[in-house]
This record gives sequence, structure tokens and C-alpha cells, in this order.
Amino acid sequence: MRTICLYFEIHQNVHLKRYRFFDIGTDHYYYDDYANETAITEITEHSYIPALNTLIEMVKNSDGAFKVALSISGVALEQLEIHAPAVIDLLRQLNDTGCCEFLAEPYSHGLSSLVNEQCFREEVMRQADKMKSIFGKTPKVFRNSSLIYSNEIGGIVASMGFKGMLTEGAKHILGWKSPHYLYHCIEAPKLKLLLRDFKLSDDISLRFSNSEWNEYPLFADKYISWIDEMPQEEQIINIFMELSSLGIAQPLSSNILEFVKALPNCAKEKGITFSTPTEIITKLNSISALDVNYPLSWVDEERDTSAWLGNSLQREAFKKLYSVAERVYLCQDRRIKQDWDYLQASNNFRFMTTKKTGLRLNRGIYDSSFDAFTNYMNILGDFIKRVDALYPVDVDNEELNSLLTTIKNQGEEIDELHKEIKKMYLTEKATLEKVESNRSIEILKKKMGNITENIKTKEPRGSNSNKVTKEGAKTKD
Repeated sequence: MRTICLYFEIHQNVHLKRYRFFDIGTDHYYYDDYANETAITEITEHSYIPALNTLIEMVKNSDGAFKVALSISGVALEQLEIHAPAVIDLLRQLNDTGCCEFLAEPYSHGLSSLVNEQCFREEVMRQADKMKSIFGKTPKVFRNSSLIYSNEIGGIVASMGFKGMLTEGAKHILGWKSPHYLYHCIEAPKLKLLLRDFKLSDDISLRFSNSEWNEYPLFADKYISWIDEMPQEEQIINIFMELSSLGIAQPLSSNILEFVKALPNCAKEKGITFSTPTEIITKLNSISALDVNYPLSWVDEERDTSAWLGNSLQREAFKKLYSVAERVYLCQDRRIKQDWDYLQASNNFRFMTTKKTGLRLNRGIYDSSFDAFTNYMNILGDFIKRVDALYPVDVDNEELNSLLTTIKNQGEEIDELHKEIKKMYLTEKATLEKVESNRSIEILKKKMGNITENIKTKEPRGSNSNKVTKEGAKTKD
């Protein structure tokens, strides 16, 4: 049976303020609070709330047949908790339907998977913990920032315990193959891969309201008919996009929500179902390994990482940021940690791009890529000074690495001790339960023995009494 995997991403950029060279060392607050509150209020009103209400309605109207998946960056969750708690409430309602799966992703929505495994692991697990604390479920499937994937990244993700991962069905990787099958990581065959159908996804997220598009206007029955016409053996159609596509990229006036709302009924008529990523990787087998030596993503025509690291400005900023990664990892300062999350966000590097994609890039306060680079580097200069104040630069890499190794070893020892304590606790518990059980049996035996003795003691008395009575009766007669 053919099934649709519909997935939405939620990430909220944290806008940096104008930060001059002369602010370095004097101003340690880097954010434009007004821009952040305005942006999240707008996207909440015009996209998140109406879109989530629609998804909840779709689940209820389909009696649970409609299913959807979402991933939310840790940074976005923080912003929603502060500025838009109503969105968190709707996400909980959607979660309570049992028809929504929440996925894991990097906390910062950054690019740490490309450069620092330690940072990558830490922020992925931190986001997963936050998702569990809010929604009560630990994610089983992973989605990297902008669907970035490579063989190496897949191996790391598998080692963290994830069963599946979402990525792009890029033509330069697939060649003649179809994205409508389940694949697996070449380095870790147990990690299943779901590949995005970029055409069907972009038909909704990019082209839906474009009156110059040759398929305009697009209706749900036509869209489902495209899926129905695919070869029967192609069973999985992965449609991945940002949730903001519903209401921002495609305005509400375009009837985008009415289109989405009509999909389940149209799909049902064709015998097409909806499934979550975990359902798919559990029920279906992989047909082949996916070999990706160089990272791919879902951004731009190239489907690679050039949107963030394609020019010398971006690479210099990226290198400078992660030059202090080990020191930040050691740090326990809450403000440093939070700034680290916000400065890692991929949009900071996206604003520095010089690529001509044909799509308008909203750079916010920046006039050009160089303007974005200059502002970011000023902020980064102050941030690095603060990190250096905690861990001076005269602590050489060898000494720092030695310290990191010690901390890692101590962490592993602590984990082993926790396991031993748990094992001892379970053993002791079992022993106590056995002792209690044996004690209860002994008490029960003792009570049964007492009862038996009482019965034996009372029986003769009853017999003699009856005998006397009978004899007395005879004498009387």
C-alpha cells in the first residue's frame, strides 16, 4: 500500500542587533529583542496557530487516519515558550491525538555535524531531552539542520541510538534511483533513511500560489492523482517542508490550508494512507544503501552546503566560531552556553552568501553579505573574549585536550558507576523480595501449623462430649 510521510520543521531565527567594532568588550548582549518578538508574533498569528489547528482538525476528521511528523529546534522551543505559549499548547494537543511524531534535531539548528562531533552529540541529546520534557516522548528518528547528511554523519546518528533519519532525495546522489523507497546508511545499515521528494514538496512550499506556474491553481485531487500515477512498487512519498510554508511562504489568502485539509479525503479515495517515519522504518525493509561521501542538504539547486560555506567569508566565520568549541564545552556559564546556541544557528552564515539562486533572500538588517559578515564577526570577537576570560588562550591545545580527555574519562567512570549502582540496587531489591517472600511463606506455614494444632486439639473434646451425651441419653432411658 502506498503511503505519504508528511513532515514539518519549526525553527525560529534569533535576530542579531547592529553591533559595532567599538562595542567589543563593553556590550555583551547581541540580540534585537524587538525584531525577535515581532517576527515570532507574526509567524505565530499567520502560520503556526492556523496551521496547527488545521492539522489537529485533520486528525479528528479522519478518525486518526491522518498522521504527521514535526521537529522543533531547541532555540525555537525557547522562543515559543517566551513569546508564543499558545503554540506549545497546540503542539501538546496534536501530540495527545497519538497521530503526531516528534523528531530530534540539533538544539541550535546549526552546522556542528560538519565540524565537531562532540558538540553535535551534545546538542542533539539536549534537544531530545527537551522534547521529552515537553511532550513526554523520546524521539526515535533524527532530522539534521536543513536535512544535512553524509555517510559519516549517518554513522554518528546511528551510534546515538536513532533508528531512522530524514534527508534529501538529491538527484546527484540517487541518479536513476527513486526517492520513493526506504534506504539505509552505508556505514550503519540499521539506520534507515527516508528521502524527500523535492518536487512534490516544493510544489506546495514554493510554487502553490505562483500564478505563473503551469500547474496553477493546484487542487488536492490533482496533487494526489500525481502520486497515484506513480509505479505501484514505489510505496513511500516523503513530503518535507517548513511549517511556515503554510501561511508565510504561501499566504493564507491562497487557500493553502484548504488545500492541505482536503488531502486526506482525496488520498483515501485512491487507497493512499499517511504514516509517521517510525511506522515506515518499522514496517518496511530497506532496498539499498545510500552512499553520500560529501554532505548534502535540501537547500538551493546544488543540494549541498554551499549556502552556508560557499565563500571565504562564510568559511572564515565558521572556522573562527568553532575554534573555541572545546572551551565552550568545558564552560558552565549559562549566558555563554545560550549565546553559543544562538551564534551557531545556520541562518547567521546564510546571510553571508554571495550565491545567485533566483530566490529572494531576506537578510534582515544587513545590506549585503559583507555587512552580515562584519556584524557577525564583531559579535564573535566579543564572545571569544568572554570565553578566553574563562579559559585563557595561554592554555595550549595539548593541555586543553588533556583536560578534555580527563573529563571524558571521568564521565565514562561516572556512567559505569551509575550502571553498577543500578545493578546492585536491582540485585538487592530482588534479594529483599526473595527474603520477604520466604519470610511470608514461613509465617504462613507457622499460622497453618497453629490452625492444624488447634483443630487436632479441639476434635477429641468434641468427640468425648458427643459420647457422654449419648451415654447419658442411654442411662436416662
